[in-house]
Amino acid sequence: MSDAPIAIASDHAGFALKQELLDGLRQRGVTVSDLGCHDGSSVDYPDFAHLLAQGIVDGRFARGVLVCGTGIGMSIAANRHRGVRAAVCSDTFSARMTRLHNNANVICIGSRVVGGGLAADIVDIFLATEFEGGRHSRRVDKIDA
Repeated sequence: MSDAPIAIASDHAGFALKQELLDGLRQRGVTVSDLGCHDGSSVDYPDFAHLLAQGIVDGRFARGVLVCGTGIGMSIAANRHRGVRAAVCSDTFSARMTRLHNNANVICIGSRVVGGGLAADIVDIFLATEFEGGRHSRRVDKIDA
């Protein structure tokens, strides 16, 4: 992955897992911006998905990680932004393939679906995998058109 910073955000349901992922990323020397939420108080997940997605669109962040209860709500909200390709992943194979074939720039994880160890592996693979290009570029271009 490039040295460009990444962003991470969550709602209240994903707060604890976000903190765990954030700590692990920082310990591994990844430049990551925490966009919130900053405690377990009830919040609306679209606010944080939109904040992170706008940072991707603006070029402030190369990739993003969103965490909520299932990952689904975050992905729906983030994908409303042109140029954002957010994918819900609950396994490492999907995390790898969404980068290789779909050039996803945001990964969404459900804190009620996966545990901390698996979530860390999913994020690591997502960040380490580069887009394969080739025939997949044509398909991603059609998504972005």
